[in-house]
Amino acid sequence: MTTTVRTAVELTQALASGATDITIDGEIAGSPALTLPPGTTLRGGTLHFGAKGLRLTSDNTLDGVTVVTAPHEAAIVTDTTVTSWGTLTLRDVTTVGQIALIAEDAVRAGHVHAERVHVAAADVRGRFHRPHGYGVEVHQGAFTLWNRQPSPDVVLTAHLLDVSAGTADEPVRGSGVFVGGHGDWEGQPDGGTIRVDELRTGEIHTDGGIPEATPDLISGGVFVVTGGIVEQVTTAGPVTTDGQNDMVLDNWGQVERWIVTAPVTSHGPSGIGFANFGGIGLLDVDAPIVTTGRGARGFNLYDGTLAEARFRSIETTGDGSIGIQVSKPLPKLSVAGDVTTSGGEGLSLVKGVQMTLKAIALSVKPGGAVEELRIGGRLSTSGAHVTTLEVGGTVERLAVVGGIHAHGEGSDAALVVGDGRVELEGIALESAHGRGLVRG
Repeated sequence: MTTTVRTAVELTQALASGATDITIDGEIAGSPALTLPPGTTLRGGTLHFGAKGLRLTSDNTLDGVTVVTAPHEAAIVTDTTVTSWGTLTLRDVTTVGQIALIAEDAVRAGHVHAERVHVAAADVRGRFHRPHGYGVEVHQGAFTLWNRQPSPDVVLTAHLLDVSAGTADEPVRGSGVFVGGHGDWEGQPDGGTIRVDELRTGEIHTDGGIPEATPDLISGGVFVVTGGIVEQVTTAGPVTTDGQNDMVLDNWGQVERWIVTAPVTSHGPSGIGFANFGGIGLLDVDAPIVTTGRGARGFNLYDGTLAEARFRSIETTGDGSIGIQVSKPLPKLSVAGDVTTSGGEGLSLVKGVQMTLKAIALSVKPGGAVEELRIGGRLSTSGAHVTTLEVGGTVERLAVVGGIHAHGEGSDAALVVGDGRVELEGIALESAHGRGLVRG
C-alpha cells in the first residue's frame, strides 16, 4: 500500500510514521531538506526546496519524482553516515540542482541504478572538492557519482542509463555527467573505485563558466575520472560544450568500450572533442566531431592507453585547433571521412599550461606510434603557415584516400621531423602555397 501526501506537513508525518511507500500528489513546497529513511520509496509529484533537497540513505527509490531547488544547491545527495547505500534507484527523475551521489566518511559499499535521469539546471562551480590530475582540477558534474574513499577495498557499482543534463538555452554550469573514484591527486596511492557496467548518456549541454586564460581548471560534458572503471560508455545523445576549457568527452579512468552515436560539439576556447588520459579498449565515434573555439582540438591521445580509435569525421575551425594529436602508442586509428582544420596559430590549454599551437590536421608526436592509420576522406588545412600532416613519431602503415592538402599561405602538406617515420608513397600531397613534403 502507498501513502498519498499533498502537503509538506503530510509528507513529514508520513516519513515519521514509518511509511515506506509514499506517493506525492501534485506539488509540495515549503519543506526543509528531507532525509529518506532506509527502504523508503518516493513516487511522483514535484518537491520544491529553498536549499538542499532530498538526502538518500540506503535502499531508497525515487520513481517519477521532480526535485527543484536553486541551481547552485544540491537537489539529491547521499547520507555519508551509513556504511552501505544498499541499492539506490533513480527512475524517471528530474531535478533543478545537482545530483551528488558521493561516498565518503562511513560509506563502504553501495549500488546505484539510474534510468532516465535529467538535471534540467545546475551550477556546481562553487564546489570545494574537485579531482586533480595532469596539471588541472575538474569541476564536479550536474550528475556526480564519486567514490572518494581512499581505501581500494571500497568498491561501488552502478548501472546508469539515459542520464542527461542541461538544454541548449540553459546549459549546466560545470561538468555534465561525472563518474569517478578516489585517485584525485597525482602521486597518491590508488583508492576506492566505482565499477559501472554501462553508462549511457542522453543530450547534454554544459558551459563550465571558467574565466578566460585559466590554466588549471577544466570541465567536461561526459567525464570518466580516475577510479572510474566502466565496461561501456554509450554517448547516445548529442553532447555540446560552450565554455572555456570545456572538454566534450574526457577519460581519466578505465573504459573497455566507448561508443558515440550522436554529434560531439565544442564551441569554447581550449575545448577538446575527445581527450584520453586513461585506458580505453575501443573508441568508436560514429558521429561528427566539430570544434569552433580558439585552441579547441578534435581528438587527443595525451596519455594512457588506447587499442583502437574510429571516427566518422573531425572538423576544427579555431586558431591552434589541431584535428588529431597522438602522443602515445595507438595500434589502430581510422577516420571514415575527412579531417579538416581552418585555423592558424593560437593559444591552447595543454596539461595545465597555455601553449601556442598550430592547427595541424593530424599530428603524431614523438612517443606516438600508430601501426595502422587510415583516412577514408581528406586530410586538409586552410590556415596560413600550418602543416597538414606532422609526424615526429612513427606511422607503420598509412592510407589517405582523399589525399593530403594544404590550402593556406605558406602551409605545407607533410612534415617529418626528427626521428619521425612514415611512408607517403602513393598518397597525393598538395600544397597551394607551400611545399608538398618537408623533412626537418
